[in-house]
Amino acid sequence: MPTSHTSAPPTASPSAAAVAEALAMPPAPKGEPAGERGGWRRGGASGPAAPPGVRPGRSTGRLGKALRRPGRIPAPLFCVTAMFLVQTGIALSKPLFGPLGVGGTTFLRLGFAAAILLAVTRPELRDKRPRDLGAAALLGVASAGMTCLFAGAIDRLPMGTAATIEFLGPLAVALVFARRASHLLWALLAAAGVVLLTLLGEGEGGGSLDPVGLLYAFGAAACYALYILFTDKVGATFQGFQGLAVSMTVGALALAPFGFGEAWHGLTAPGASPLLLLASVAGVSLLLPVIPYALEMTALRRMPQRVFSVLVSLEPAVSALVGLVVLGQLLGVPQLAGIGCVVAASVGATLTGRR
Repeated sequence: MPTSHTSAPPTASPSAAAVAEALAMPPAPKGEPAGERGGWRRGGASGPAAPPGVRPGRSTGRLGKALRRPGRIPAPLFCVTAMFLVQTGIALSKPLFGPLGVGGTTFLRLGFAAAILLAVTRPELRDKRPRDLGAAALLGVASAGMTCLFAGAIDRLPMGTAATIEFLGPLAVALVFARRASHLLWALLAAAGVVLLTLLGEGEGGGSLDPVGLLYAFGAAACYALYILFTDKVGATFQGFQGLAVSMTVGALALAPFGFGEAWHGLTAPGASPLLLLASVAGVSLLLPVIPYALEMTALRRMPQRVFSVLVSLEPAVSALVGLVVLGQLLGVPQLAGIGCVVAASVGATLTGRR
């Protein structure tokens, strides 16, 4: 997993510094987006990464003052590190699918993340309207569906292929809300990328792509689109990490009927190492979504939304790179070209969207 030690305070990494700064910053007046993978990048008409209602904040204490000094830790470094951590967390989840199953691994990961966030945020729900709580619950269900379906996709497809198809969710929402005829070009470019990936792409064994894996990936993209829409609503009513904590808890509960049995069977199987498995899942839950969310939060407070959106558009390419390094997944020329088309479409939609 990529880490950096760019001239922060003597013992602070970008991840640790971002978490400290994010928790020290006051929330935006309208609240902040929340979602399983960090709601900053989702929603809005200016591209798949335009977050709603984000306002600059100021951190307090010596650490905050150090981080605000010019050249200390560049904001893009937080964003790029977050993407690599997300994709590394996904890659490290795959070996757990064997002993715990796809559903069991996903259920435990969301459960650990929810427990961490609930302990940190202690969300206040008494002043929330029923429709606000309903939106948070729907976000949790969409997040659970997206997470579980994507896990099923990467169990059957190369990471870069699955991540690129899933990324069609935020790209589709951005293009629909853009409402500009010129965005038809970016939609066609993305469609060309999907054709290259699905019709000419190869699976890990060199054969054709698993059709069930493709269905999972497209299902994850659909859940991703719903996730964006609910993130916008939840972000306007919950402050800080509170919406994320509530939706993550609902997501874990929604997956319990499908994942608890698998997880229990894996943890109690003869020869299993339950403590080691639980420690591995807990570590993955920090990589996705807790630390990346804090990193993205900090990055957005230091850079324009459009710059952030362009950087996040590179996520399918980052996924392919992590899949190669961590899992040894080598993609062919058609797949790389397909990923390039989707990334270019996302960047183009972001740069030509409404300001």
